[in-house]
Amino acid sequence: MSYQSYSQCIKGQQLPLAYVDLDMLEQNARAILQRAGSKPVRVVSKSLRSAEVIKRLLAFSDQFQGVMCFHPDEAVFLAAQGIDDLLVAYPSMQVAAIEAVCKATKSGKTIVLMVDSAAHVKCIDEVAKRVGVIQPVCMEVDMSTRIPGIYFGVRRSPITQPKHAVSLYYAITKSNGVRLDGVMGYEAQIAGVGEKLPGKHLQNSVVPWLKRYSIPQLTRRRVSVVRALERAGAKLRFVNGGGTGSICSTKKDPSVTEIAVGSGFYSPHLFDYYNEFHYQPAAGFVLEVSRVPGKGYVTCSGGGYIASGGVGIEKSPKPYLPEGIELDENEGAGEVQTPLKVSTGFIKPFKTTKLSPGDPVFFRHCKAGELCERFNELVLIRNGDIEGTCMTYRGQGKSFI
Repeated sequence: MSYQSYSQCIKGQQLPLAYVDLDMLEQNARAILQRAGSKPVRVVSKSLRSAEVIKRLLAFSDQFQGVMCFHPDEAVFLAAQGIDDLLVAYPSMQVAAIEAVCKATKSGKTIVLMVDSAAHVKCIDEVAKRVGVIQPVCMEVDMSTRIPGIYFGVRRSPITQPKHAVSLYYAITKSNGVRLDGVMGYEAQIAGVGEKLPGKHLQNSVVPWLKRYSIPQLTRRRVSVVRALERAGAKLRFVNGGGTGSICSTKKDPSVTEIAVGSGFYSPHLFDYYNEFHYQPAAGFVLEVSRVPGKGYVTCSGGGYIASGGVGIEKSPKPYLPEGIELDENEGAGEVQTPLKVSTGFIKPFKTTKLSPGDPVFFRHCKAGELCERFNELVLIRNGDIEGTCMTYRGQGKSFI
């Protein structure tokens, strides 16, 4: 949709607001399914943070199977919303949260907790035995690539070799309240690192090579771990891998039974910087122009929604519509105001829409679900009209981390 179409759609709405374009959301969902081939796709809640949006995607296709959560309390919350088959992607030692999961498991819900150490297993085992349930867990395997002088990946699991996995499996088998249900290997450096990040020319030239070098190694590691666990007697219900940026390589791994995808549904601007795919900008937020401080500038109210992770200009929100505006590099996106420069477009001149106080400006967040931590609800747009609204986690009074 054009700036004029979106502006007309939200006319009269209180600003700021966050929105999801359902037509684009579904277009992205179809593209994700096509890239995944025959593999089931587990929907990643961290990138969505709205129970209703998660339900819409699960209902969109039978190939969307289960949800990957980021916290045990979140899994219990989603279970209470009627969602099942929940995998918690990060370990927790919070006894109250583990107890809530064990009670949900005892009531018939399928919630799987993450482990990567004997300490995790011991903690879950003690709680599960007290509740009177056998709690399923998933073992996370490290998928980073180590090259002399370079750590290509994220620092997650200490399990880097099959022998480490088997050792932890034996610790699980000695526990009366825990059983191994699955394995996860998340290749974050493939799934979450683009090749065209602004201002990072050296990194952009190296990352494609690092990815090509890493993918065969990661596949061999995940396959070898799964085979070693199976030889040791493990009966795995699932093997999870992947993310939005690694669907095509992950689906080729013969050990993977499901692919996790989240950010691709909303497609924040971080995913504009990938070579292999392009999704539609399905989610964003809208600020009002509060003043015009001088020629070539407008200033919006709010907007300082900076994404997590390593600090860089790419973590700022990005002006989306109208075309021809950009952040002021001296101020960036601010807590209470965000100045914008009207770009002259020396190479390709823009026909910039004239903006006045009260006019809307549409932005895209750098990362997907973090936008929902700023808003209580999402305005749902379909065919150029507002179809309704839905609550975010925040709108339902939930903050899990």
